[in-house]
Amino acid sequence: MKSTTESLSPTRVKLTIEVPFEEFKPSLDEAYKTIGSQIQVPGFRKGKVPAVIVDQRIGRAAVLDEAINKALPDWYRQAVEETKIQPLSQPEIDLTKFDDGEDIEVTAELDVRPELTLPDLSTISVSVPDAEVTDADVDEQIEALRERFATTTDVERAAADGDALTINLVAKDKDGEAIEGAEADGMPYTVGSGVLLEGLDEAVTGLSAGEEVTFSTELVGGELKGTPVDVTVQVVDVKERSLPDVDEEFVQTASEFDTVDEFKDDVRERLVRGKRMEQANEARDLVLDEVIGKVEAPLPDSLVDEELNGRREQIAQQLAQAGLTMENYLEDEGQTAEEFEAELERRTRDSIVAQFVLDQIVQDDELGIEDAELSQHIIQRAQQSGQDPNAYVQHIMEHNHVPEMVSEVLRGKALASLVEGVTVTDESGNDLRLAELRGDGSYAEESDEDEDGESEDS
Repeated sequence: MKSTTESLSPTRVKLTIEVPFEEFKPSLDEAYKTIGSQIQVPGFRKGKVPAVIVDQRIGRAAVLDEAINKALPDWYRQAVEETKIQPLSQPEIDLTKFDDGEDIEVTAELDVRPELTLPDLSTISVSVPDAEVTDADVDEQIEALRERFATTTDVERAAADGDALTINLVAKDKDGEAIEGAEADGMPYTVGSGVLLEGLDEAVTGLSAGEEVTFSTELVGGELKGTPVDVTVQVVDVKERSLPDVDEEFVQTASEFDTVDEFKDDVRERLVRGKRMEQANEARDLVLDEVIGKVEAPLPDSLVDEELNGRREQIAQQLAQAGLTMENYLEDEGQTAEEFEAELERRTRDSIVAQFVLDQIVQDDELGIEDAELSQHIIQRAQQSGQDPNAYVQHIMEHNHVPEMVSEVLRGKALASLVEGVTVTDESGNDLRLAELRGDGSYAEESDEDEDGESEDS
């Protein structure tokens, strides 16, 4: 078998496959066996019908069709491997020469990943914020932990800022009709948190258990977001919240440390590691943006359209699950439909180009993957999705997601190579090593799901 390619455009090729008829004969013999096992001829056992009888009963043309249909997929896969093209679409296959006893010719037109010329990484530099942790940052973390260990005590007084209440709520429209889904009984609420309705904190402040008040506001979620309503809130009980002192007793209860100083040092160290992780992630994004901006990468329209449609569907599903319409979303984002579409297409194209760049590096650097690396990545993905690792493995095996996992690991290695090849500094001018930024000596690709919420389909 011989395979050749002809470039039709930077992203589309014509693949020509030539097969001597002699190489086709095993497929033809297999077709005779298959068809012979499906017919019954007096005097012959099933599956032992001679070829000449099959020709008489079924016809040679039917056998040739059976053989060529079975052989074509293997020929195509072999030709793709031989020519080293990277398919991006299903092939449009044409049997251009197929005469009994003559050499066979097949052509296939398909979209392929373009060859890219990557920029000189030594000319690229990016800057990220300093990994600065202040005493105020440490105090904020400790304060949040104190909040988790707060205790409450029933009090017989009016509600004040910081108190923990139990409240009943009901919202009515301007005609006095209760709004379905806009009511709640026995809801816990902390005065001053400002997390429910505008005006609620002011309304409950000064109320004692058993008292109620009605105030005007607007709904903040769902399809009725922004609707003017009158809300009646009743205070069921009032509890005073007490936060523990930051002493050795608190530290020993809330952590594995014995002293306050040890505890604060650990909080600071954790915050520094988090800042370094932020530096690494920001450097990754900045470097990839810089490279994308310097690469000429023609994209097949069919690939862009397919990806855009998939992202639109996913966004629509997420909005529906949140009880929002596209109109609500655009209003929240301050975007017009045209601006949303333009931004979505830009992000989609950049995402595709980023994959092309990383795949190019995988190819150029001949990057490989070990079984242990793949297993570790799958376990990490299972943990990120909150699933049992064994169930997650079974899912990806059943739905053939293993190649996607392999690609993610390889692209992660390519991204590490890419980022570590440029100059990264912080705002103070210090040169940074990416492996040190991550704090564990490694640098792998973060999931790209944060932009569009993408995940594996079933």
